[in-house]
Amino acid sequence: MLFLRVLCIVLLTMATVTEPVHAGRGKRRRCCCCRVEPVRVSSETRATALTHKPSTEVSSSPQTQNLFDGKTLTGWKIADKFTFDAHGDVRVRDGKIELAAGSPATGIVWAGQPPRRDYELSLEAMRTDGSDFFCGVTFPVGKEYCSLIIGGWGGGLVGLSNVDSIAANENETTNYQEFEENKWYRIRLRVVTGRIDVWIDNQQVIKLETANRGFDIWWEQEPMRPLGIATWYTGAAFRDISIRRLAEE
Repeated sequence: MLFLRVLCIVLLTMATVTEPVHAGRGKRRRCCCCRVEPVRVSSETRATALTHKPSTEVSSSPQTQNLFDGKTLTGWKIADKFTFDAHGDVRVRDGKIELAAGSPATGIVWAGQPPRRDYELSLEAMRTDGSDFFCGVTFPVGKEYCSLIIGGWGGGLVGLSNVDSIAANENETTNYQEFEENKWYRIRLRVVTGRIDVWIDNQQVIKLETANRGFDIWWEQEPMRPLGIATWYTGAAFRDISIRRLAEE
């Protein structure tokens, strides 16, 4: 009898110890599963980070390209067709590009391929003689083109040609400013999705929303595509020409 009692106690003790062990193993299995899940998600997150950079990284490194080295016309060609057939002399002197008055036009065209949008073009321009526009910049707006006119229509008009086929002297960008001869003016033209902005000497002169608007240029400015600078019966000088690619937002 004593032997049977001892045997029963031993069996009961073994059964009591075994149950917690199994329960503990079950808990460890659940913990392992929990540890595996975060590892899987973290791996996917790292893969996504490698293929999709944050917008802050993109916007922190805009690219600026100088379009004039201050010494030569490298990268530029002189327009010589249509209204530019009887162009004035073009030369580089004292760190600037000089355009003599043409009959009617003188212009230079950038030989490279400018961005179509999300960029800012800047330059300094000066009228040296004449009384018409001394800075006519033809530039791309997406798949279309437009011209920024500085000093046209008698010497003081500023505007874009053409907006919805309406010229710079009669659309919503039309404004006037007095320009002195032999004085440098700093010009900035910004083209981004949905708008065109223009500054002269840090004063904003054009602020145009471009959604659902059409752009084109006069046939006289066709040789200026895709990016060109022209004058009309007027002499001018240019320097510090650059284009900056703006980061996508």
